[in-house]
Amino acid sequence: MAKKTIADVNVTGKTVLMRVDFNVPLDADLNVTDDRRIRMALPSIKSVIDRGGKLILMSHLGRPEGGPGDAKYSMKPAAVTLGELLGKPVAFAADTVGDDAKAKAAALEAGGVLVLENLRFNKGEKKGDRQFAAALAAMADIYCNDAFGTCHRTDASMVAVPEAMAGKPKVSGFLVAKEIQYLADAISKPARPFVAILGGAKVSDKIQVIKNLLGICDKVLIGGAMAYTFSLAQGGKVGGSLVETDKVELAKELLASGGDKLVLPVDTHCADRFPKTADDAAAAEKRIVKTGEIPDGFEGLDIGPKTAEMYAQLVKTAKTVVWNGPMGVFETPPFDAGTKAVAQAIADSDAISIIGGGDSAAAIGQLGFADKVSHVSTGGGASLAMLEGQKFAAVELLDEQ
Repeated sequence: MAKKTIADVNVTGKTVLMRVDFNVPLDADLNVTDDRRIRMALPSIKSVIDRGGKLILMSHLGRPEGGPGDAKYSMKPAAVTLGELLGKPVAFAADTVGDDAKAKAAALEAGGVLVLENLRFNKGEKKGDRQFAAALAAMADIYCNDAFGTCHRTDASMVAVPEAMAGKPKVSGFLVAKEIQYLADAISKPARPFVAILGGAKVSDKIQVIKNLLGICDKVLIGGAMAYTFSLAQGGKVGGSLVETDKVELAKELLASGGDKLVLPVDTHCADRFPKTADDAAAAEKRIVKTGEIPDGFEGLDIGPKTAEMYAQLVKTAKTVVWNGPMGVFETPPFDAGTKAVAQAIADSDAISIIGGGDSAAAIGQLGFADKVSHVSTGGGASLAMLEGQKFAAVELLDEQ
């Protein structure tokens, strides 16, 4: 999986077409409210412009149904924020492969940056259209993929564009290189013991991850609402907990194949209602019960304290830890206790620690532990797909070291 990076190619006087993940949240006034994804791309961006390259950036934002007139999906606010972060003007093209994009790409000077309009305004992006890809590819001398969050997709900008740039350098950005290094290495050659912690709502979201990791890990710890589907599969009482009744047989199969590698909660923090606010949670009747003994009228909302301690001890023994998915309703105290305990154990550990994207990344950030783990993934779906053992065409197409 060792791929050439943007640092390995001479960009002086060349035009680099870089796929980034600027899928950032905007407020009602179309201001970027969280610029983390833009900041994460800065090392790759600066590598090009500081060496006299000309840079064209392309990204999607959201899932636009309409066309280019839909301002809430425009890349312009991201271009403005990037300019502020770089402290220099950043050009913006009102289209992707139209006259404005072509003219502004041709006008780029050494060290210049151009952001194209939302790729998904062109239906060819999601369809992987070769004609659309060829038009993008024609603008540049070098292709760079620094958008790990979409590496598991086959969109035109991820696959058809590098295919259209045959004979030209195709490299990874530093962000993608780091993701590949951590996630691929964790799967192919983990330091042992290797412990995976999987949470979240649905077994169905993580079937392939559980199956794949059971073949690789020493222990797979289960939390979140999907633990109640496993509990039901063992004949336990789950009250009004969120369960996937159609996945009970699958849970039984995973229990049988996992053996003592698959570790389930021994107790549960439950309440008589699902808390929508902190006040709601404070007013709710709460109980800590043994797993499989959730009474009617109650639902499980977090792993219990005994489970949290057990999971923390298993993390303590690990040399590699992968965590994807919260242990409970971590947004609302006191049902954040399990997620906090796991996060604290990982932060205190000397293990190589890899945090999947999405809610796990949000939790580790909110708790202030992001700088105490080895790697926080920028792609929830992509990190899950890699943990499933999937190969990514978008990565396979890049030049080998």
